[in-house]
Amino acid sequence: MGFVTTDDDIQIFYKDWGPQDAQPIVFHHGWPLSSDDWDAQMLFFLSKGYRVVAHDRRGHGRSSQVAEGHDIDHYAADAFAVARALDC
Repeated sequence: MGFVTTDDDIQIFYKDWGPQDAQPIVFHHGWPLSSDDWDAQMLFFLSKGYRVVAHDRRGHGRSSQVAEGHDIDHYAADAFAVARALDC
């Protein structure tokens, strides 16, 4: 677990479980959830040998609580920042 800093200086919390060289599955939650809502699914796929990644969208969970950037472009850029940082 850790944080990735986006291009607009927002801290995005993520979970990254499993072997780094395994096939990744990336989970992206909707409003008003957080990465914690994927735990059961993540544990299932982890038990099957996958690498599982989930993040908290900006303004959700443990990510930066901001009033701006709650649109599909920012959410997609945030997810890309996590995928790029974790190489998955």
